[in-house]
Amino acid sequence: MNSKYMKIMEDIKLRLADGSLIAGSKLPSVRQLSEYFSCSKNTVIKAYVELEKEHLIYSVPKSGYYVVNEYQKAKEENGVIDFLSAGPDKNVMPYVEFQHCMNQAIDHYKEELFTYSDQQGLYSLRVQLAKYLQNLQVFTQPERLVVVSGSQQALHLLVSMPFPNGKNNILIEQPTYFGFIESISLHQATTFGIELSMEGIDLDRLEYIFRNNDIKFFYIIPRFHNPLGHCYTNSEKEKIVELAEKYDVYIVEDDILGDLDPNPKSDPLFSFDPSGRVIYIKSFSKIFLPGLRIGTVILPPLMINNFLRYKFSSDFNSSALSQGALEIYLKSGMFNSHLKKVKEVYCNKMQILQEACELLLPANTSFSKPTSGFYLSISLPEDMKAKQVVHMLNEQHIYVDDASRMFLAEYKKENLVRLCISQVKESQIKPGVERLAHCIALINSRKKRITPNDFLLI
Repeated sequence: MNSKYMKIMEDIKLRLADGSLIAGSKLPSVRQLSEYFSCSKNTVIKAYVELEKEHLIYSVPKSGYYVVNEYQKAKEENGVIDFLSAGPDKNVMPYVEFQHCMNQAIDHYKEELFTYSDQQGLYSLRVQLAKYLQNLQVFTQPERLVVVSGSQQALHLLVSMPFPNGKNNILIEQPTYFGFIESISLHQATTFGIELSMEGIDLDRLEYIFRNNDIKFFYIIPRFHNPLGHCYTNSEKEKIVELAEKYDVYIVEDDILGDLDPNPKSDPLFSFDPSGRVIYIKSFSKIFLPGLRIGTVILPPLMINNFLRYKFSSDFNSSALSQGALEIYLKSGMFNSHLKKVKEVYCNKMQILQEACELLLPANTSFSKPTSGFYLSISLPEDMKAKQVVHMLNEQHIYVDDASRMFLAEYKKENLVRLCISQVKESQIKPGVERLAHCIALINSRKKRITPNDFLLI
């Protein structure tokens, strides 16, 4: 009982920290959580009561439980070192500038923003998005763009809808973005995995899977992968597109952090695609304002109408006000100025993190070495579980992520820790890694001290 209610508390705290639960969010009902965790309703109620005592949630009679607004403030007051949260750095968010754009959008469009708008997205925004994407070596027409309510919506719809190749199965990197794993799980889609390391994927293995497993599409994060931070080379990207064309497989390219790439010669998969084989997804959640809930997807012309039909069943159209404001922000050139600033911030943080890992981590660990982006992953010794490190650091108000949830069951690794640099302060990075290294060393020393007789006492 105790471990179960504490597991529920820990899960909710992780969701608070990584931003998937925000101020004012309504929490799942007691019944929903009891079913999800396979426990009694009393266990869930106990977890909620304890979270209320910590002033993280509050209850509304006959309505349910909600997130308190002061969580972020509490984190700062408690001296938290946050390597878990994956939202953008709040210190570089252009709140004031974007507020002006919101006001201008209302003045300019007036009633157009508060009625049903073009289901594909405001055409004027799609024009600006097409111009902006040229900076990422993505050349397309506004007619191929669909505005979505964040990249997660696009991914969820693509999992559910049929593709022109008539195939049914999905291929994903292992590990990969947890939100996509949730989507394929909810849709009960047959999914295959291909192992990814900082050396890339086995292209011969990829060809074998494409040839033999009826693959509908391959979901891939080619730049600053979540959770590894890996980037593919241009030659690898070109080969992947060639294989997809050869075996009639679509590619869903999630380029959420491509804007942060310091290498001007690094191209997206889309740039190697002359035939409409690559579906390109771009979101502004990580580099701009996540609450904007605006992203875009570039689709082959023959898929657009069907995608819009599925989107209609989800939300008809994405926020017109957000679209109008983003159009003005892009058109004014303010976004390019903002991007220049955030690229420097995240590149500096990643460099500090890598230097700290190189200096402080024990020799029996390894870590990925991205040049920028949000994520760096640490491989612990094979016999050490990431959750051990997570629990120990949580007690010290240091938050990191156990990446085991980013694997399919048959590929699961329990010794991978993900660090995210987006919301941690530069001054906290080295002390945080130092505490992480200490925890790893402490767990190692405890293992070495255990004798055969000790197991009789466990």
